[in-house]
Order: sequence, then C-alpha cells, then structure tokens
Amino acid sequence: MKAEELLKGLKIYYDADADLNLLKGRTVAVIGYGSQGRAHAMNLQDSGVKVAVGLRKSSPRWKQVEEDGLEVMETAAAAKAGDLVVMLTQDHLQPTIWRNDILPHMKDGDAFVVAHGFNLNYGQIIPPKNIDVFMIAPKSPGHTMRFQFEDGRGVPGLVAVFQDFTGKAKDYALAYGKGVGCARAGIIETTIEEETETDLFGEQVVLCGGITELIRAAFETLVEAGYQPACAYFECLHEVKLITDLIYQGGITMMRYSVSDTAEYGDITRGKVIIDQGTRERMKKILKDIQTGKFASEWINENMVGRPTFNTIVRKEKEHPIELVGARLRGMMPWIQEREVK
Repeated sequence: MKAEELLKGLKIYYDADADLNLLKGRTVAVIGYGSQGRAHAMNLQDSGVKVAVGLRKSSPRWKQVEEDGLEVMETAAAAKAGDLVVMLTQDHLQPTIWRNDILPHMKDGDAFVVAHGFNLNYGQIIPPKNIDVFMIAPKSPGHTMRFQFEDGRGVPGLVAVFQDFTGKAKDYALAYGKGVGCARAGIIETTIEEETETDLFGEQVVLCGGITELIRAAFETLVEAGYQPACAYFECLHEVKLITDLIYQGGITMMRYSVSDTAEYGDITRGKVIIDQGTRERMKKILKDIQTGKFASEWINENMVGRPTFNTIVRKEKEHPIELVGARLRGMMPWIQEREVK
C-alpha cells in the first residue's frame, strides 16, 4: 500500500490556517501547572495571549507561577475570569474540579479545552450545551513542548471538536493550537474517541506497559542466567534510548540501516518470536477493554477506593533490582540530565 493511500483523508493545519487574533481580548484560564500546564501557559503568554493560572491556594506550584511572571489565582476564580478554560490536571482529578470549580462559572459562548479526551469520552465530564468544547493535544511531554517553542519550533498536535455551540469552535481550537506552538509543526484533525482510545492503547501496549515489561523480563532473564546486573542493565534498558532515538528520527528503516547487520538480522528473525500471534491477540483484548470502557471503569473505581492496587504495585516495582542497579549506574553519567525539567 502506498503512503498516499495510507494518509488519504488526513487533515493537517498549520500557522497559516489559524488566526491568533481570535484570542485577543479573551482570557485563557489554565487549570493546573504541571509539565503540560506550565508549557501551555508560558507558550500562550509568549504568543501575546492573556493567561490566568488556576491552582489550589496550597499548591506548591503557586510560587513557581509567580516567578514565571504569570497571573495566578484559585481555581474557581480563574475559571470565572476565563473565556477559555483549559483543564490540564491529572485525569482522575478532573471530574471533581469540573463540578466544583469550573462548571458553575461557564458562560454562554465560553470554551472548555482539554489536552486528552478521557473524561469527555467516558462521560465523567458532561459539559452544558451553551459552550464550545474542544481538544488540543500536543504530542510530547510538556517540557519538550516548552523547549521547542523557546527554540522557535513546535511539536505536532491533535485537534478535535467535541461540541460546537458558537459555530467557531474549530477556529478557536486552531487559534489555541497556534498559541501553544503546535501549528508550527502541524495539527492533525481527529475525534475525542479516536484520541482517547489510541492514546490509552499506545500507553498500555507499547510506550509504558509493553516496553517496561519487555525491559524487565529481558533483564531478569540475563541475571537469572548468571550475567552481571550492570551488563544486563546497559543491554536491556540503557541502550533502548539509542534505538528509539533512531526510530524517532527516521523510522524503523533508519534504525535498521544504522545498526550492525548482526543486530538487524537478529531483529528481523527473532522479533516475531517474542511478539507472536498470541501477543497480537492479547493486544486486541486490551484494545477491546479500552473501546468498551472496561479499562476506564476499572481505573475510575480504583481511584474511588483510594488506589489500593495501584499504590501496592507502584511501591513494589520501585524496589525491582533494575531500579536499584540503574540508580547506581546513572550516577556515572551526569550528562544524562543536560537540561532542567520544571
């Protein structure tokens, strides 16, 4: 299949397609000031947009917002001041913040903005009919988004309109995408459903769940066979970045071109032994759980009862030998942290 066929119907928007003037005279209330919140707020301010950051008064981030030169107020006050209210807190916190601090202050023609569709897609946030609701989802961590913006570039993003009250929701969304820098690289049109389901699937099967279990299993296999944990760490975890950087830069083909023929032969003949048909069937099961809402219900219920399973597993896995070995070995490589992440 040719690239043209695979990309048929793809819509991408750039700076020229977006009018930042639509945000002039309007206040964007950014709720939350973690990695994404800080990047959105700082980029918008640098683009000439009026920004107010909403936090709990007790938040340790309050002082950082002030040091960054942004206006900060309590969440409800920010929502009241905002014409566009951008939810950039953790997924599990959003429904309560929405009900208590945002919904009471949404006015006709306001916009509610998200960077991930989880709570809209699974009905945890149900917006009133008299506002626009849209998503701009930058495809990078917040600090990368900020670094790229400061360097005059941007990271790609996704845009989706969930509710169009004013008839201009998409225009406002693209203006917002331009303000945070995504339109410099390109903003791909999608839906809330597609973004949510592909995002969760990617996290669970590859980016977080899949890759961490593959790394740990390989590390354990070598250590159990009598090899030094330090050597196992370098081969199964440390060098993952070398390979993913090549894939990130030029795709799987570039990675295979860049490694030795021995490595490439091992790749093309042994990879499918590890990721076999059984793995693919289990991937389909995980996707089905995401599509039906089973995973979402499980996660929502886990938070409602205080996260007993989550907390137990996280605590246990922090003590895995690969974490203990890695902490010692990373101390030999101070250059890993070249740029401060705020």
